[in-house]
Amino acid sequence: MKLILEEFSPDSNSSFRIMQNPRLSQIFYWHFHPEIELVYIEGTDGTRHVGEHISRYRYNDLVLIGSNIPHLNFDYMVKTEDYEKVVLQLSPSFLGNGLSQTPELKGIAELFERSQYGIAFGENVKVALAERMKNIRTIPPFEQFLEVLSIFQLLANTTEYELLHEKPVENQYNKKDQERIKRLYQFIDENYQRKIELGEVAEMTNLSEAAFCRYFKRMTRLTFIEFLNHYRVNQAKNLLLLDKNVTETCFDCGFESMSYFNRTFKKLTGVNPLAFKKHYF
Repeated sequence: MKLILEEFSPDSNSSFRIMQNPRLSQIFYWHFHPEIELVYIEGTDGTRHVGEHISRYRYNDLVLIGSNIPHLNFDYMVKTEDYEKVVLQLSPSFLGNGLSQTPELKGIAELFERSQYGIAFGENVKVALAERMKNIRTIPPFEQFLEVLSIFQLLANTTEYELLHEKPVENQYNKKDQERIKRLYQFIDENYQRKIELGEVAEMTNLSEAAFCRYFKRMTRLTFIEFLNHYRVNQAKNLLLLDKNVTETCFDCGFESMSYFNRTFKKLTGVNPLAFKKHYF
């Protein structure tokens, strides 16, 4: 569980990347990337967490996320495995100067500018694009390129949308912040099995404990304890799926009492650890 600068590489013979049904429901994947991202998900309820915006979606969602806006995977902790998810990523400059210099593409250029607010689209738009999004990987590269432009043109022309922020989300993760957060995540990854004192991580960032708490919340939208609990619960799920018993899992993941482990696990997953394990065995 890391705030990740996601590396982007387009699909073969393509100027963008399309991911069909990447299954991340058991992973807290809080990340950002320079690429613009269009997410369509169908067949489940879940959490839409984009930048500062947090809300629930019901059954399906279609959201355009601008460059470098931190966001959580839309299928995190969903209750069903029977859902469809399509993620389309492309560089804001995937057409070079053509996007800004071609009159026919003016609407798409303006759409990409609005994407810095985060955009959630309405029900009629979702219905219109559902099958097109789900089938986009099945068509040849040139037709796929035209289909992507057509989808963005439809999104550019619709008035059925909601901006998720009152002002454009600025990229808050400069190189110094990225390196600092990377060190913190590595430290957590290496030490989550033991008790971690707040003073330890504050010292790593050359901040007071109070300043560190404010900094970490601003960077991740979670308190340090919340983040650590998410990480430990994710590790616990992995151990339970390897058939470890609940008591071993509790202490192997850094929890100091069974009661706190059970309470935290249920808060984050909706079930207690034993029920989670029984679901798979």
